[in-house]
Amino acid sequence: MTSPSVLVRAAARGLTGAMMMSALRQVTVHLGLLKEAPPETMVRSATPETLDRPGDGRRTALTELLHWAYGAGGGAAFRLLPDRLRAVRGAGAAYGLALWLGYELVLAPALGEKHPTGKVVGRAMVGLDHLLYGAVVAERFPPRT
Repeated sequence: MTSPSVLVRAAARGLTGAMMMSALRQVTVHLGLLKEAPPETMVRSATPETLDRPGDGRRTALTELLHWAYGAGGGAAFRLLPDRLRAVRGAGAAYGLALWLGYELVLAPALGEKHPTGKVVGRAMVGLDHLLYGAVVAERFPPRT
């Protein structure tokens, strides 16, 4: 049985990983390597246009909060996996990529969206930030000393 404090720490790692993904995405979007990140696509597709008033950052704030909440939940869910599975080298990376695949195969089609990262480089950037997330939730990043 996993104690609540262990789950809270795991959720905090998931939140941290999602925040790190957000920072990496800011860089990749502003460098032109990624047109739009998956959370932005989802929120844009699922929310009314009234959230887009000029100079109003409500949609951006909502996107970040939802992404961070999803990341925290994902961190807690990773901790609930069997110990032997979480201990496998690369389990965090596989987990991060599986979350991205879930978006691509389930959430995006359900919203009627095709993720706008048609370029190989854009897709690689989304994959990279999911690898980062997986490393954080699996306690592989930052490296232990």
